[in-house]
Amino acid sequence: MKKRIVILGAGESGTGAAILAKQKGFTTFVSDYSAVKEQYKQELIEHGITWEENTHTEEEILNADEVIKSPGIPDTAPIIRKLKEKGIPLLSEIEFAARYSKAVMIAITGSNGKTTTTSLLYHLFTTAGKNVGLAGNIGYSLARQVAVSDKEYFIIELSSFQLDNMYDFKADIAMLLNITPDHLDRYDNCMDKYIDSKFRITQNQTLEDAFIYGCDDDTIVNNNKIKNRGEATEYCFGLSKNKNYAYKDSTQLIINSTPRICINTNLLQIKGEHNIYNTLAALSAASIVGIKESTLKKGVETFTGVEHRLEYVTTKKGITYINDSKATNVDSCKYALQSIETKTVLILGGKDKGNDYTKIESIINTNCSGLVFMGVDNSLLIDFFKDSKLPIANTSSMQEAVQAASQIANPGETVLLSPCCASFDLFTSYEHRGELFKKAVKAL
Repeated sequence: MKKRIVILGAGESGTGAAILAKQKGFTTFVSDYSAVKEQYKQELIEHGITWEENTHTEEEILNADEVIKSPGIPDTAPIIRKLKEKGIPLLSEIEFAARYSKAVMIAITGSNGKTTTTSLLYHLFTTAGKNVGLAGNIGYSLARQVAVSDKEYFIIELSSFQLDNMYDFKADIAMLLNITPDHLDRYDNCMDKYIDSKFRITQNQTLEDAFIYGCDDDTIVNNNKIKNRGEATEYCFGLSKNKNYAYKDSTQLIINSTPRICINTNLLQIKGEHNIYNTLAALSAASIVGIKESTLKKGVETFTGVEHRLEYVTTKKGITYINDSKATNVDSCKYALQSIETKTVLILGGKDKGNDYTKIESIINTNCSGLVFMGVDNSLLIDFFKDSKLPIANTSSMQEAVQAASQIANPGETVLLSPCCASFDLFTSYEHRGELFKKAVKAL
């Protein structure tokens, strides 16, 4: 009798998993509690996969041998509770796809900088002519790519939600950039549980594998998990030399590989101290697989950054507009504010995840000339910044927020969308939020 695979969620991850499951001969069923996008409906139909939308039919789900769930579905969802009660295994699309791939797996996680680091590393590999795929939270799903054409390397951006349902997956190169409070609403507001989730990226590693981590991050370095994380060879990176494998020395990025690699920071197109970290991390992984210095120099020189991450939009009436919609936590917003050299009108707000705004209170008071709150419910922001001496606008749409910011900002200043929050109160995703920001700015 064929094994029955049920996939919960019919987005890119779920559809890719369904295509791979069908290809491998499993009885496959896809269930999405929301509406399924037309492009994915057509794909499921073309592959002869049974699917449903706007419901979870329990009789079709609770008889599964395994369930692949979208990372966006919380453990508190009723269908997940029932699956756990029945002891039906739950796993991520990454875990499932990796079973059928022979590729070298390079997995990247962290609270901030994942997308930039992953994208840069992919760019370095493609510049070197490697047979490489980009997967995880970015690009096409790993399962889809394994089904269509396996690669020699996969560079995979992983969220804590994906890591939570990964058990046998092993990263040949695991990268942990940093750990700062994020998504605590999904972890019972317990930082230790969130840290445990991030360290899952090191599970199953052996002496033949590599673990790259940011040694300037106290949460990583001082956590017992780093002492008990397995046998992988350590490669740490940071701004100072110390005993680091990769570090910044004046205007040079140094990688202590054999041979040693030196890259002038002037070559970098992406700016800011946080992007020095991201570049050191990516260069570390690229050097471990043997990419040459000349290729790395060409790669960093031609990498211009990631959409929705400190993305320049335009300058109008002397005011610069920057789209940092991907800044979904406080630390990410802090990095953005630190990288901008002018006074800034900051647009923030959305679905709060237990944010601690004290982390940016000082830099806002120093660097900002105004605040614009944008969300369905801005009461937390209003309460926290009520004693601020900055002009504040309270808005409930992107168009309203951009109009308010443009009226507060003076020529020579910057309007920065760096929300600190998830997008799901007003928008379908951070990409949707960023696109509407750019559209509203261009319409001014």
